[in-house]
Amino acid sequence: MGRRNFRKKISIAVSAFTAVFISVMILASSSELSGDSDNSGSQDIYEEELPTPINKLLSNQISNLEETEKLDRQIEKFLKRWEIKGASFAVMKDEKLIYAKGYGWADEEKGERMEVSHILRIASVSKLITAAGIMKLCEDSKLSLDDKVFGPSGILNDSCFQNIRDKRMLKITVEQLLRHKAGFTLHRGDPLFSVATLMKWEKWDVPPDTDRMIEYVLSERLGYNPGSGTRYSNVGYLILSKIIEKASGMGYEEYIQKNILHPAGCYDFHIAKNYYQEKYGNEVRYYEPSNEPLVEHFDGSGRMVRRCYGGNNIEALLGAGAWVASPTELLKFVAAIDGRPGVQDILSAESISVMTKSGASMLPIGWSKTNRSYWSRTGSLSGSSAIIKYQEDGLAWVFITNTSSWKGSKFPNYIDYMVRNASSKIKEWPDKDLFNVG
Repeated sequence: MGRRNFRKKISIAVSAFTAVFISVMILASSSELSGDSDNSGSQDIYEEELPTPINKLLSNQISNLEETEKLDRQIEKFLKRWEIKGASFAVMKDEKLIYAKGYGWADEEKGERMEVSHILRIASVSKLITAAGIMKLCEDSKLSLDDKVFGPSGILNDSCFQNIRDKRMLKITVEQLLRHKAGFTLHRGDPLFSVATLMKWEKWDVPPDTDRMIEYVLSERLGYNPGSGTRYSNVGYLILSKIIEKASGMGYEEYIQKNILHPAGCYDFHIAKNYYQEKYGNEVRYYEPSNEPLVEHFDGSGRMVRRCYGGNNIEALLGAGAWVASPTELLKFVAAIDGRPGVQDILSAESISVMTKSGASMLPIGWSKTNRSYWSRTGSLSGSSAIIKYQEDGLAWVFITNTSSWKGSKFPNYIDYMVRNASSKIKEWPDKDLFNVG
């Protein structure tokens, strides 16, 4: 009798365990299908659960239209004239994506043509993304534009940032960083693009991380009183990247992806890597002018390399210039911070108004220019040039190349001129919305 009861208890226990196991598996499967599973696991799992990026749902074929043939010829002629290997172009009208196409080579050595799906370094266009992140933190009451950055009561009050040579730095505010009015100048060059030189000056054994770079900046003197002038500053946006980390308690890339890009419907933005071997699967190869000389590797080893692959520490630029993206997703992001009624914005109307406010002595926040006719943002690195243009009439476009020009930071102006001359009939193109494909 006792032995029979024992067998019965064992049978009940096994049945209960089996039922619980099956229930857990069903719940796990249901959670994965509904997208409600815990995202605290590996980054790979988190990425697998994201929707397919719009650039990966489109192809050049979709924009092969009779109406666009003239534009295609003009762009191909432009690339040939400036010896540009490849470019990607997308157009949005009234917040609808009406055109997206790649031109030339994404990777000539591999015989890979440029497609809509490819992502490219967007250089200082990254600053617009960082600015949106700061404004979101302000909306969430984790920051204020008037907050002081350094000093005991500043945001970055960590012990490593207390050795401040120029006490005027204690007056720097978040908004002054955003508008390039913090007092930083280039009297000793841009430290973010002079890493090998800095390593020699400072006798560093390894390239500086974000904290050490900020420490170095704090050991220098400002060029003018904060708020009294305007000088374009990459360092300012590196500091803003650190502020985002401090205020959010998250890594810069993670915060921006989860709180800015994903809510905007953008899933193929990433912080760039430094070398070709590390590039993302759908990222292009970068090229420089044929007569561009080799430069010393940023790690101070003395190795001579191409500037676009090891000459600069692109990854360390963070919010100053390190993002890679496609023109289609960039337009999707812009549509989410434009204050227009078609697409739901991720920022308030007030934040968008503050960002686009500018004047003779005041740059906008994130954007390069904002006036009654258009908003624009440009970016240049060795190996790429990028430009966003958003016109008052609702027409917006993004053009990114995978080759830099000897014109340097002025090259996006030539892209702008080419597009304006080649796209006079864009308003007559078929009315469609490629954002809704798939």
